[in-house]
Amino acid sequence: MQPQITGQDIHCTQCGGELHPDEGQVFLTCPYCSAAVYIDRSQVVFHWYIAPTLDEGKSQAALRRWMAGNQTVKDLDKKAAVSGSSFEYFPVWYFKHRQPDGRDQVQLAPAAPTSISEITHIDLPAGDLHKYTADIEAQSHPPNVPLQTARAWLEEKGVQKESILEQALVHIPLYTFKYNYQGRSYSALVEAATGGVLANIYPAKAEAPYQLVGGAAALVFLCLATFPIAGYVLNGGSGVGFGLLICSGSGLLAGLVLFALAAWVAAKI
Repeated sequence: MQPQITGQDIHCTQCGGELHPDEGQVFLTCPYCSAAVYIDRSQVVFHWYIAPTLDEGKSQAALRRWMAGNQTVKDLDKKAAVSGSSFEYFPVWYFKHRQPDGRDQVQLAPAAPTSISEITHIDLPAGDLHKYTADIEAQSHPPNVPLQTARAWLEEKGVQKESILEQALVHIPLYTFKYNYQGRSYSALVEAATGGVLANIYPAKAEAPYQLVGGAAALVFLCLATFPIAGYVLNGGSGVGFGLLICSGSGLLAGLVLFALAAWVAAKI
């Protein structure tokens, strides 16, 4: 049960009206101004949600587009098998704070445990926030990370309490997809308002082949650059011209070969 604020009256964050929640009640609509508020153990804050614009089918299409992108292994969108999905409104703490340069910045902190830390990178424009209503409560994940814990996390990132301009609890619409690839199970979140995909662990492209091609290119052109120097040492000024000619011709040929190799690696990985 969520602890209630003790030793003080509970007031609406918008109109200041005194609130009288029932025992254990944490989601509340102000009877005076109709503001949606959340009663944390430390204080009362505004309570918002973001309406989804994507259904499950469109969210899975967004997931497939992400799978076909540059971050993941080749043809993941075709080879991965989605094994399940679920929808919920996930709670995050919303903080707007003033930076030392005078600009305002929004930062998020999970209001419930999650294995996808990328959730803090979701963009929440103020115009997309809607007053929380009881009809979505059945699909809402209950918050259980206190506001004070989220504030402490912000302080660790250098955000002082005095610089916080706004704070609220926001429920964001998320589809969680489970998928299988080469015998392993993975999870990814699709933010159902924008179609953004969030994942910490996924079948990523192997970096070693690209590093090998890059290293080979650097070594080849470094060797070619020594031809003019060798020509100067062996035959003075005329040797430099001859060395540049060899360097240019060989460099063009090497460039074509390396480009073809890079294209082959990109096609296979």
